[in-house]
Amino acid sequence: MAMSQPVGFQIPTVLLPGPGIDLHKWAVIACDQFTSEPEYWQAVEALVGDAPSTYHLTLPEIFLGTAEEERRGRQIQEAMRAYLDQGLFVEHERLILVERTAAGRTRHGIMLALDLEHYDYKPGATGLIRASEGVIQERIPPRVRIRRGAILELPHILVLIDDPEHTVIGPLVRARAALPRLYDFELMLGSGHLTGYSVDDPHLEQQVVAALNRLADAETCAARYGLPAGSPPLLFAVGDGNHSLATARAIWEEIRPQVGMDHPARYALVEVENIHDPGLVFEPIHRVLFGARSDALAALCDFYPDRCHLVPCANAQAMIDLVEHEERPEHTFGVITADGFTVAYVADPPSNLPVGTLQNFLDAWGKAGGYQRIDYVHGRDVVERLGTQQGNIGFYLPAIAKSSFFKTVIVDGVLPRKTFSMGEAREKRFYMEARRIL
Repeated sequence: MAMSQPVGFQIPTVLLPGPGIDLHKWAVIACDQFTSEPEYWQAVEALVGDAPSTYHLTLPEIFLGTAEEERRGRQIQEAMRAYLDQGLFVEHERLILVERTAAGRTRHGIMLALDLEHYDYKPGATGLIRASEGVIQERIPPRVRIRRGAILELPHILVLIDDPEHTVIGPLVRARAALPRLYDFELMLGSGHLTGYSVDDPHLEQQVVAALNRLADAETCAARYGLPAGSPPLLFAVGDGNHSLATARAIWEEIRPQVGMDHPARYALVEVENIHDPGLVFEPIHRVLFGARSDALAALCDFYPDRCHLVPCANAQAMIDLVEHEERPEHTFGVITADGFTVAYVADPPSNLPVGTLQNFLDAWGKAGGYQRIDYVHGRDVVERLGTQQGNIGFYLPAIAKSSFFKTVIVDGVLPRKTFSMGEAREKRFYMEARRIL
């Protein structure tokens, strides 16, 4: 049988922590989580201590803009070199099937290296690999400073495929009982369980490559989404980690003239998951304003004159019920302050999604001095707790539908930044695998 060649990706050589390393301390959650909850990262630091850990190889974003950022930035690359010199890693050259259980759900993915020549995060991009939501430009430079000159990459990037027949990952899941386990352990601080399997059957690995190539076929893609013939196909849509992949692309563009096309930095290590995996849940990303003026509701109505309608709610649950269950043409979102809970309705919305309608207002109000800082948070409990604190305002948003996700990215381009999350904070990807990029 002729071997299918990968399109836009390759099976990577992955570095895994070697024997004797405490994986419970090694694996740490994505750096962009718990950015308004310092107590979480204090608990991570206390648990890890000086043990080998990805905590020492990544920069939690809670440290951005602090004196700790510069110090940790220097230490990260030193730690990478030290871990390699100490022989803490073992190389793995086969496809890896990842199984993650958290919050009562189990989902599966595979580790691939995506070709950055096929990726562009800018609005209107038509490559095989596309961002799903807007990239916040100011979040890229700190990541560039870490990646520039780094020997290793450690991904928290989750990339989606639209595979309703489960042709890519499904056969691996069914065969996993016969696959060797590479790691199998409980994640720290109540984030569930992580298992990795080695796909050491070349036939299974080739099935994966062939199935991905079929999904990437332009004619098949156009028919699936009702697009004009000849439309550029979309194979991979970035779910989580848009800024990390954008950073990898920025570094590749920077060094490509010096290193040529055959260089490991041309690729970026990611986990690929099927959007139709029943264990994969799309959660909204809510907003919290800090140092906010008290006239937010009036400012919102002024921003959308004669189109904004406000409904006070007795409690948080009443607000959530209205946001999540009412079927109205208006865009709906909740507003949480120290004074109570409100639902805002905006008629004739300017965006396709409520998050875009809200973000238009927040961007303008922020420029007018309406608040000092904005954060993007996961989970009802966090937005409610932070939003009810004096001087803060929380915005509760509905989730988007998985079924229309890929066509929305193709037809409308990138979604508004921080539109959705694949699961809540403790379900996010943990740093586990590494890959050499220098």
